[in-house]
Amino acid sequence: MIYPTRAAVLLAAAGAPVALLIAVALPGRWYAGLAWPVAVLVATFLDAFSGARSGSASVKAPASAPVGADIDLEVAVTLAGRAAPGTAEIALATNALLALPDEGRIRIALGGGRGRALVPALTLRRGNGQVDRLWLRWRGPLGLAWRQRALVVEESFPILPDIRPVHERGARIFQRHALEGLIAQMARGDGTDFDALVEYRSGMDRRAIDWKQSARHVKLHAKEFREERNNQIVFAIDSGRQMSEPVAGLPRVDRAVSAMLLTAWVALRLGDRVALHAFDSRPRIASGLISGAGAFAELQRLAAKVDYSGEETNYSFALTTLATRLTRRSMIVLMTELTDLTSADFLVRAAARLVETHLLLVLVLRDEELETIADRAPETADDVTRAVTAAALLKDRRIVILRLRHLGVHVIESEHDRVGDSLVAGYVDLKRRNLL
Repeated sequence: MIYPTRAAVLLAAAGAPVALLIAVALPGRWYAGLAWPVAVLVATFLDAFSGARSGSASVKAPASAPVGADIDLEVAVTLAGRAAPGTAEIALATNALLALPDEGRIRIALGGGRGRALVPALTLRRGNGQVDRLWLRWRGPLGLAWRQRALVVEESFPILPDIRPVHERGARIFQRHALEGLIAQMARGDGTDFDALVEYRSGMDRRAIDWKQSARHVKLHAKEFREERNNQIVFAIDSGRQMSEPVAGLPRVDRAVSAMLLTAWVALRLGDRVALHAFDSRPRIASGLISGAGAFAELQRLAAKVDYSGEETNYSFALTTLATRLTRRSMIVLMTELTDLTSADFLVRAAARLVETHLLLVLVLRDEELETIADRAPETADDVTRAVTAAALLKDRRIVILRLRHLGVHVIESEHDRVGDSLVAGYVDLKRRNLL
């Protein structure tokens, strides 16, 4: 495709006053006023065909990328022909999983008709990110004509769950809790599993003295315990309509998956067994229990299959199905959102049955948008309406959380950017208190 540049249009328009003066002064030779725009048109055609006549471009995407990450798409441009320009412009078209600033437009500096540039992109959702098309254009030597080509690219790459917190903070979090004494307590401490019978030493808990063995050995002996290992931790992720809505540019379910992976990594390192259960209107993923740090890759693969859903969440069906699969007391970490009183009532009923046998921890994200609307000073009548509605929704949310806590459910309400740390802290606290 060939079309004039802005400079050519302005140059042609500059001859309009001259043509008007000629037509007024010499009505019989009015056609002489067309000489200027015709000359610009001819120069534009000459400019279009005197420069580089063909061009190609390619896009190289990363092998994979985490959701919610800033990545770079590498674009390589090659122009063939005489008088190759010093710059070229490109524009990219991607699917809905990627966001490009300025619609993916960028200018590339060329040397000898070749050039490379990095186009920044943001991964919005998990799935298969794809660059569909690329538009390449360049000017002629005079800068009067554009030559443009539309190229089919079809470059794709997988967008996976975000495990950057595991790489960046996992080891630090694990080490911090180790320094606080959790690892030592697992070896010997105030756990629930009997470990050994030792001589009583000053500072030991007197309630641990075994009086029968002490009488037999004519010396005080006490029991040492270790914290129970191989606890069952089941992460139940709600992937329904409410969890598919974005918070700070990232869907709630993706933030839940990232927090789950961080906590699961810590749990596997501490010797517990982990399972994943994802559901919306019905169970979608129901994995078996895995153990050992080497099993984290399998958990990551399963987490990548947690899909976005537009269906309403059925807590009764999903949690009842989960309870029937568990043969021993387990810790169930439910990640969901509380915005609908009707569905929240079903959640409370299902939770009341679960807490009779299992330890239930519910994780929800704070609705900072509603809190901002409710706390903002109103300026108009519409602001008052919004503030009243937001306050009512927040009140309903607090009521649901209070009902859950009265049932014995442990509830964590976290900021969206600290959800992983909050969940790990909650899990470690429950484990240290021997509630599992």
